[in-house]
Amino acid sequence: MTTILWDVDGTLLLNSFTGGGELYHTAVERAVGRELSPPLPRTHGKTDGHILTDILEHFGFDATEWHERTQVALDELSVERAKAGDRREIAPGIREALDQADARGWVNALLTGNSATRSRVKLDGSGLGADRFGWSRSFFGATAPERSDITRAARAALPDEILVIIGDTPRDDEAAVAAGIPFIAVATGVFSVEELRETSAVLVVPTIEGHVDEVVAAIEAL
Repeated sequence: MTTILWDVDGTLLLNSFTGGGELYHTAVERAVGRELSPPLPRTHGKTDGHILTDILEHFGFDATEWHERTQVALDELSVERAKAGDRREIAPGIREALDQADARGWVNALLTGNSATRSRVKLDGSGLGADRFGWSRSFFGATAPERSDITRAARAALPDEILVIIGDTPRDDEAAVAAGIPFIAVATGVFSVEELRETSAVLVVPTIEGHVDEVVAAIEAL
């Protein structure tokens, strides 16, 4: 069995929504019940769990005590904003790539720093649809301190499967290496092709669109 573990933001979906970093800060404010200023800059590639922990600790809150409440608030805000009309755009070529994988009997699944709730909201809101993915083989970062925690969980849960991670940041690569999973990089996030070529990716493409055959060939070669 071959399972493709897709990242969500910057890979399946474009980072066209500008309120992502602010959302984390607002979630912490909602959970603790007061305004916190100034917000921290967001680092791309971090898990939800990592970002919330950074914010809580920066403002002097015990992350262990407050994390569950902030994660609940983050999920609630994501659902609220989706209902209010916040939508993300599907990255070019993604539908074709998913179809090509399905045609070969591969499983399209998720490996993302987002929670399962936030992933569903984003995928359904974009029109791509959460039902395109195998949720029993998907892995999420709602509570993970580091992205490598998610990749190690994937490798442990699917020890006999061929796995490949497709993502858009060097953090995806670092986490893939930590679990011994091959990585394919796509430059539809904030990192350029040149920056991603400095990772250990088995393939780097500017977009999935126009490069589906290369991506498929790289997976078939694993």
